[in-house]
Amino acid sequence: MTEKQVWFITGAGRGMGADFAKAVLGAGHRLVATGRDTERLTKLLGASDDLLALTLDVTKRGDAEAAVKAAVERFGRIDVLVNNAANFHAGFFEEITPEQFERQLATSLIGPMNVTRAVLPVMRRQRAGHVIAISSSAGLGAGYDFMTAYAASKFGLEGFMESLRVEVAPFGIHATIVNPGFFRTELLTVQSTSYAQSSVADYDDRRAPLVAYWKSMNGQQGGDPAKLAQALLTIAGQEPPPRRFIAGADAIAGAEQKIKELAEDIESNRPLSTSLAFDA
Repeated sequence: MTEKQVWFITGAGRGMGADFAKAVLGAGHRLVATGRDTERLTKLLGASDDLLALTLDVTKRGDAEAAVKAAVERFGRIDVLVNNAANFHAGFFEEITPEQFERQLATSLIGPMNVTRAVLPVMRRQRAGHVIAISSSAGLGAGYDFMTAYAASKFGLEGFMESLRVEVAPFGIHATIVNPGFFRTELLTVQSTSYAQSSVADYDDRRAPLVAYWKSMNGQQGGDPAKLAQALLTIAGQEPPPRRFIAGADAIAGAEQKIKELAEDIESNRPLSTSLAFDA
C-alpha cells in the first residue's frame, strides 16, 4: 500500500460489510465503520487507533450528517465511501405492502443517497474521492419471482450512480457500481430478510416453494465475501477505478444473459425503432 486512506463503510457490523471492514483495517487503512449497533462493531473489529465506530441508520439524514462530521473531525478526510447497508423484502409485488416497499427503497436506495449527499462536500473540498455502491446482480437483470421491491431499489441505485459518476468526475471523484452474485452473507437471515404475508390466493401454489428456496439458500451461497473484500481493495486502488465491477462467475453469467436479451430486443424491432424520426 502506498497511501493510508480513510474508508467510510455503511452496514459494517454484519455480513459483507463486516468482511469489507476487516479487509480495510488489515490493509493498514483508517476506517469509519458504521451501523445501528456500535457495540457490535467494536466487538467485531476490536480496538484500534485506525478505527472509528459510529451509529448510523442510513434512512436518517441527520445520522448521515453527524457520522460524516465525526469522521472528518477524527481523520480529517474521507477517501472511499462504500454504501453497503441493505435488506431484502421478498415477496410477490401484489403481496408486498406499500409500507414494506417504501422500507426497501428507504434502506437500499434513499439510504445510499443520504450518506453520499453528506460525504460529497468533503470529497469536493479534497478534489478527490471514490464512491462505491454495493448493488446486486438484481440491479442488472431481475427476471425472478419475489424480487420486485429489492430489484426496484437496486435498479434505482444503479441509475443514481451512473448519473452521479458524470456529475462529480470534474472534482476528481470516482463512482463505481459493484454487482455481486450470490455471496455467503447474512442477507438471507431473519435479521435481514422479511417475507410478504400471503394475501392473494392466485399465488398460493408458487409461494411456499419460493420461500423454502430462499431460506434454503442461506449459508449455501457459493461466493466468498472475504475474497470479495480483497477484490474491493484491488479495484479501489486501480487508476482509474472501474465504472462497474461484476463480482462472481454467476454474476458475469447473468450480465452476459442480459446483454444477449438486450441485443435480441434491439434486433427484433430494429426497423420499427429506427423509423421514428421526423420525415426529411
